[in-house]
Amino acid sequence: MPFNYKKNRPWIENLSIITQLGLTMVGCIFFCFFIGRYIDKLLGTKGIFVAIFTVLGVIGGGIVVYRQILEVTEIKEKDDNSDNGLS
Repeated sequence: MPFNYKKNRPWIENLSIITQLGLTMVGCIFFCFFIGRYIDKLLGTKGIFVAIFTVLGVIGGGIVVYRQILEVTEIKEKDDNSDNGLS
């Protein structure tokens, strides 16, 4: 039984959006974690910059994910309005 893309398209699009949001959040956190780790090694401190930059990564990732969600909802609203003839 072959995969019917047309039938499962909304489900696949939603899955891809959720995956993108998760990877964006994880990427921001890991990036900031490793920057904090590098600065801790450079200055000889014991984890203070890892903690600070990890928190900044969570905050920054949350902001980026929020903007992505707004962008996706705006696109869906435009698509819904154009389908109804309301341009």
